[in-house]
Amino acid sequence: MAMKIISMAALVAVVLASNVLQSTYAATYTVGDTAGWTVPTGGNTEFYDNWADNKNFLVGDVLVFNFVTGAHNVEEVTEAVYDSCNGTNNPISTHNTGPARITLNRLGEYHFICSVPGHCTAGQKLSVDVRNGPRTAAPTPGSSPNGPGIPGSGPNGSPSSASSLVAAVSLAIMSIALVLLC
Repeated sequence: MAMKIISMAALVAVVLASNVLQSTYAATYTVGDTAGWTVPTGGNTEFYDNWADNKNFLVGDVLVFNFVTGAHNVEEVTEAVYDSCNGTNNPISTHNTGPARITLNRLGEYHFICSVPGHCTAGQKLSVDVRNGPRTAAPTPGSSPNGPGIPGSGPNGSPSSASSLVAAVSLAIMSIALVLLC
């Protein structure tokens, strides 16, 4: 009986530690930094690719697309639609109100475009590859780990409501398991 309690206590500690680490290492990135989500100037169709180049996107990170509602939108699309800039073909999701906050909640590639005619072909598109594991580089200016004053953080730098919910649900499940096993 004592061994079961010790095992459950260790399991609870591991789950809580992983939740704390996940919320500590999640970052909020402002797409395009101070330029925001807009048609790149000077014909720089590689602007958003260059912006994403030195970033290490992890599951749980948040992309913030700052744009004027009505002037732009954000569509998550397939790679084929991203490559062709044809945003009218059944997007995965559409965000028409700026700023749009998108949580990267799975591993793999995400593709985003603005489907306003001419915007994607002018370079208003972003592709990111989300990986799992530790952050290997500090977020660049305009992006930072959750903390005081960071969008996505709670008041005074507390974790976001999503992170708090994950921690609360994990704790509840572990508590129920502990009661059932004792």
